[in-house]
Amino acid sequence: MPKFLIQAAYTPEGTKGLLEEGAGGRRAAVDEVVTGLGGTVEAMYFAFGEDDLMCIVDFPDPVSMAAVSLRVKASGALRTRATALLTVEEIDEAARRQVSFRPPGA
Repeated sequence: MPKFLIQAAYTPEGTKGLLEEGAGGRRAAVDEVVTGLGGTVEAMYFAFGEDDLMCIVDFPDPVSMAAVSLRVKASGALRTRATALLTVEEIDEAARRQVSFRPPGA
């Protein structure tokens, strides 16, 4: 299953909701949306600084991740970015593939 790192920053309205609902309530909401699309939450951490929340999730396909991303961004409560995570074995496989590429100006 494809794995993603989600980094998020709460907007002021989202932060108000977090204060009212608590971290446990947000974890339950994340679990619900991810499992509802056939995925799993591997880890979820709150932080302070540029990002307020970090999750590692598995989804059956990238389209499921895109669906969640669109819905969350549309809420206006969070600014998010998702990064596809690859295993060591996947990078080794990618390195073995032949790719024909000409750099600009070459």
